[in-house]
Amino acid sequence: MNEWTSYQLQDFIPFTADVYFRLLERMGETFWPLHLLTLALGTATLVLALKHRTRLACLLPAPLWAFVAVAFFIQHYAELNWAGGYVGYAFIVQAVLLVVIALTGWGVGNAPHATKPPVAIGTAITLFGLIVMPLMAPLSGGSWYQAEVFGIHADPTAVTTLGLVLILLRGFALWIAVIIPALWLIVSGMTLQVLDSTGAAVLFAVLVIALVGLAWKSIKPKR
Repeated sequence: MNEWTSYQLQDFIPFTADVYFRLLERMGETFWPLHLLTLALGTATLVLALKHRTRLACLLPAPLWAFVAVAFFIQHYAELNWAGGYVGYAFIVQAVLLVVIALTGWGVGNAPHATKPPVAIGTAITLFGLIVMPLMAPLSGGSWYQAEVFGIHADPTAVTTLGLVLILLRGFALWIAVIIPALWLIVSGMTLQVLDSTGAAVLFAVLVIALVGLAWKSIKPKR
């Protein structure tokens, strides 16, 4: 018991900040200009969500979650951390879940604008993941290839999806759909905290705002 209590969080992060950000850069270099397609898909998904095309809006992000699972986690992140492969499988589960929701209509809200504050929160989070997050690295002095993009990198994919499901879903399905994105933001935030990156505070702030929207949508009386 005393041996376990001697461990600190940094003992579970087997890489340095330079190595991690180089991984992000390698993803950008390898898959450019696929970023343009994934951002277009993300934008189309948001438009469909706001136009009540809920099932199609749930389906479009699914292949991107599968892509991040394989290309980011299983092929790259797992080289730095043995747990990366398991996280990749979790991302595949999220992709399957989105497909199931799209095909069955489980948890789909017929009138997503009935509870306006959660939809506004979801829209803001989605736009943050699509537009702001790719700009954070270049604006802080990093390479444009370090820009984290929805559908290519894990963090903006999780953030954007959190926003989208706040718009699209309700009830138990909504709670299930946020589990994997939220857990990843916790893990990634803790990792960035160990690496002394300001991105940790950003991810934790987004998560808190998303949980506020989730709670609001869950307790708001249905109209």
